[in-house]
Amino acid sequence: MAAVQPLDPDDVALRPHRYFRQKYVWEWPVRIYHWVNAICIPVLFLTGLYIATPILAPAGEAYGNFVMGRFRQVHFAFAFIFLVSFIFRMYWFWVGNNYARSGFPFMWRASWWRDLARQAGDYLRFERGHVHLGHNALAGLAYTLFAIGLGWVQVFTGLAMYSESNPGGFWDSLVGWVIPLLGGSFRVHMWHHLSAWGFIVFAILHIYIVIYDGQLFKKGLVSSMISGMKFYQDGDIDHDTWLS
Repeated sequence: MAAVQPLDPDDVALRPHRYFRQKYVWEWPVRIYHWVNAICIPVLFLTGLYIATPILAPAGEAYGNFVMGRFRQVHFAFAFIFLVSFIFRMYWFWVGNNYARSGFPFMWRASWWRDLARQAGDYLRFERGHVHLGHNALAGLAYTLFAIGLGWVQVFTGLAMYSESNPGGFWDSLVGWVIPLLGGSFRVHMWHHLSAWGFIVFAILHIYIVIYDGQLFKKGLVSSMISGMKFYQDGDIDHDTWLS
């Protein structure tokens, strides 16, 4: 059985690269946003599938059942929770620490492209390589395209469809222009549906990479979304300074 050895300060000073340190990275608003999404996305996806293709046939007359109505109620409730969380995360991007902004896709910078290529190469070679405490360029690009990009598509198309139940109302005035822009109600539904599948593809890849990265590199990637703390060694990048 392996025994835990007492910490030797002299060895730490002599070979600091062998030791992990701990740092508070993810602030509580970032962690709350993450877990709200982790709940909202599966609920929205499953209820959305039923709304698009009802598969339950309750006994009795339609007026005596409220199955579709209940699915729509749950879908709309979680959609507005997702919307509030999404807007708050946009706000925290600006007021949070550097880790809340890490991974931003600076596509006009050569250094960002170098970091992207290096991180992709490290993953393909199963190497620890160039480690960030926040999001690296590859993770930042994935979050921007999927979580943020598809998030906006879902928000606008979802609210546009919701506005159809009250023509001339508040939501129709605010986002009704999305329907003619995308070519009609049917196409809005299709974009909403396709974007939902995009979220699922992203979620599967995200869970796999997080577990893989956490097991291979021992940075506390999974536990950090609960505690906010991550582990690092000498040579790891402490943070990505915003607009440096």
